[in-house]
Amino acid sequence: MEISIAVSALSAIAQESRLEIFRYLVQAGKNGVPAGKIAERLDLPASTLSFHLNQLKQAGLLTCRRESRTLFYSANYDSMNDLVAYLMENCCQGQEENCDLSIACVPEEKKK
Repeated sequence: MEISIAVSALSAIAQESRLEIFRYLVQAGKNGVPAGKIAERLDLPASTLSFHLNQLKQAGLLTCRRESRTLFYSANYDSMNDLVAYLMENCCQGQEENCDLSIACVPEEKKK
């Protein structure tokens, strides 16, 4: 991953509403969620949501598909995984035996 792409993605999720949108779509799965349902769930006006969705889409973190008159948004898991891999590239100085990343996959309720 190029550094400019990583910076763009991190900049996009560095805003609270966009991070909430992205996390919601990651949880929603590959089928995505209609824009109206995202707005309702996160209590965002349509114009504000549209702005945030475009920012995330331009950063490559979201995909969008149209079904009739409805736009469905979903997380771009490949981009997300590329970003995480880029951030973790030199984890534990490249010595996998020293890494314990299992905590990253534990749901929040189990971490408490």
